[in-house]
Amino acid sequence: MKPEPPILSEGLRLFFPAAAIHGAIWPVIWVLLYAFDLPLAGSVPTSQWHAHEMIFGTYGMALAGFLTSAVPEWTNTPRWRGNSLLALLGLWLPGRVAGLVGADWMIAPSGLTDAAFLALLSWAIIDPMIRRRNTSHAAFAVWVPTMLGLEIAIRASWILGDHALSQTLLQSALIVFVILMALSVTRINVVTINHAIDPTGETRRYRPHPGRRNLAGALTALYAISAVILPTSQAPAFLALAAAAAFFDRLAEWFIGRPLFRAEVLALACANLLSGLGLTAIGLAGLGLPIAPSAGLHIVSMGALGLAVIAVLSIAGLRHTGRDLLLPGWSHAAFVLVLVAVLVRVLPELGLADGLVGPHYALAALAWAAAFACWLRGFLRFMVAPSDESRQELTVG
Repeated sequence: MKPEPPILSEGLRLFFPAAAIHGAIWPVIWVLLYAFDLPLAGSVPTSQWHAHEMIFGTYGMALAGFLTSAVPEWTNTPRWRGNSLLALLGLWLPGRVAGLVGADWMIAPSGLTDAAFLALLSWAIIDPMIRRRNTSHAAFAVWVPTMLGLEIAIRASWILGDHALSQTLLQSALIVFVILMALSVTRINVVTINHAIDPTGETRRYRPHPGRRNLAGALTALYAISAVILPTSQAPAFLALAAAAAFFDRLAEWFIGRPLFRAEVLALACANLLSGLGLTAIGLAGLGLPIAPSAGLHIVSMGALGLAVIAVLSIAGLRHTGRDLLLPGWSHAAFVLVLVAVLVRVLPELGLADGLVGPHYALAALAWAAAFACWLRGFLRFMVAPSDESRQELTVG
């Protein structure tokens, strides 16, 4: 019997490169070939296709890689591997083709495959938790199915031509990813900070504050719900500011002295900081201050989530292939490029870089794509190579 290739032995080995390829290639095609237009675009605004692809394309596949590897660790159940992973990948791909060309006739069929992908991913999370009666990570079993519901609603609103509703739903999906990011970082940060403090692993000096584990995510969830049901009220703005305060409070977890300046630790801290800054901008804009609401959304979508995703791809990519947590220079370059992308994209919206107005769309997209290309350059060889199982560690707490 032909041996199974290493890339099919665990979800992150296949899905992390798929997410990075999507993040590296799709923006380049949009910028260099399409000039931000889509060749078959119809009634759906191209900006919504682009937002959908960032959330359900790049971030969706990165989330699948993380959860199909982390949940078996949390529940002590077998990993999904081989054909099961290929089935998930096969369901994810049609939606990416639709997002690349923007054809209206592909909305329904690619929506069905995207929904099937999220439904299968939800089952991969819920089933082992039920079998092991594990409730400590049950929040993921709530929010991933929520993404499934939002995907169905977005596709339905596109088909019905209600693009104002689909825009609101896309923003809600983005905020749900912020919640998932907060939950994921809380868990992966335990190993990351302890390793930074004591690389020998002989001690585990850091323990997360119990009150901080879920507060930021819970307040962000309240903001997302209120933004949908109370769109004309100022209540969502105040809840956004409350969620921002919770993210700022979490920064205390990174008061660890010099180890903070290790790239993997600093990237997670900056992702948390940018979440707070983005939600602050959203809240202040909602209260009537002269801040473009899109600025806050881009700080969150490109800055906070971009850094968090690259960090998780790097940290878990090393640990789950049996390597020490010493990030290669390609990861450092990816972190810098994500920050460049968000600064170039946001500063003109804040009136701080008028000279970039116009070219900033293309420059930000190219810097963003280059960040994922750097990760691929540094990590693809790890994903396809056998690992030393004896050196693997848990990447989550």
